[in-house]
Amino acid sequence: MVGAPPSTHAEVVVDLGALRHNVRRLRELVWKGSPTGQVMVVVKADGYGHGMVPVARAARSAGAEWLGVATCAEALALRAAGDAGRVLCWLAAPGTDFAPLVEAGVDVTASSLDQLEEIVRGAREAGEVGRVQLKVDTGLSRNGAPRSEWLALVTAARSAQDDGAVRVTGVWSHFACSDEPEHPANAAQQEAFEEALALAEDAGLEPEVRHLSNSAGALLHPRARYDLVRVGIAAYGFSPAPDVVTTEQLGLVPAMTVRGTVVLTKELAAGAGVSYGHTFVAEEPIRVALVPMGYGDGIPRHASNTAEVLVNGVRGRVVGRICMDQFVVAAPETHAGDEVVLFGPGSHGEPTATDWARWCGTIDYEIVTRMGGRQTRVWVGEEGDE
Repeated sequence: MVGAPPSTHAEVVVDLGALRHNVRRLRELVWKGSPTGQVMVVVKADGYGHGMVPVARAARSAGAEWLGVATCAEALALRAAGDAGRVLCWLAAPGTDFAPLVEAGVDVTASSLDQLEEIVRGAREAGEVGRVQLKVDTGLSRNGAPRSEWLALVTAARSAQDDGAVRVTGVWSHFACSDEPEHPANAAQQEAFEEALALAEDAGLEPEVRHLSNSAGALLHPRARYDLVRVGIAAYGFSPAPDVVTTEQLGLVPAMTVRGTVVLTKELAAGAGVSYGHTFVAEEPIRVALVPMGYGDGIPRHASNTAEVLVNGVRGRVVGRICMDQFVVAAPETHAGDEVVLFGPGSHGEPTATDWARWCGTIDYEIVTRMGGRQTRVWVGEEGDE
């Protein structure tokens, strides 16, 4: 059998030790020793590109009481991987069969009367009590029941609970502007959430957890922490509001490093154009290095002629358009075989995902989540290594 050709050594390296540190640090920042405050680590979208199952295990070992996912398939994948703790999922299309989720002990979200009815049907098919959390739209205008349906939803949920079909375990919502502390929407949403909680209480519901705050809400809005906070991007080591408080100020450590290998170098004469469209033309002789990674691997094309990488401990700028499989870097004193770090925690002078987000006019959530393609994902910092 003919062996596979050597890889191009493009890697996404995930430091699980950093992730555990972040979860513990966030608990310290948010709950300050409170014995009752709970933390949910959101591991949707394959753990924001870090690998859902390894991240989930690291989060649990760091004390996360809950895991959060978007889809039903993600929740069932966690169960298949052996996770037995509390898991909440919140996105399901009409017609979803909730019976497998009820059987797996997953907390599922009802964002409408119709969805609640489907969950009740699934619980009856499963022959078990379903765990349901009611999501109310307090101003994000995305998922969640609108205010006009809150009374009907909590009333129907109480009826289904009295019938023994479900147990209402939570009431929750989601901030729209929590990364802007002075935005008036924050106070308005919390006031609306309090109204929804009062309706649930009047209906006789006693949810185990009430939660409104995402990462920014947890860190910047103490009054909105309630029983549980949902931390997503902060668990992966990034400030959810970098213009308000930096990652370094929070004491968080980015868990992802993306690196590759130079496969070719060459000297270009003044006037030479680089890559498609010659959007970069050398004004003087320069040495360039070819990196075999591109937008097919999640490297944003928007970073063309803007982003920087670290080669041999020195920053080099991406020149020319980033292609599907490769990009070019202006990098003197570079040779084939040298390591290129696209981004990492920044502790060795390399750019961070936040830097790449700024260069691309986006957010670091998008940068880390899109990494993949032909890159090999490697996990380091297993608990036994500490």
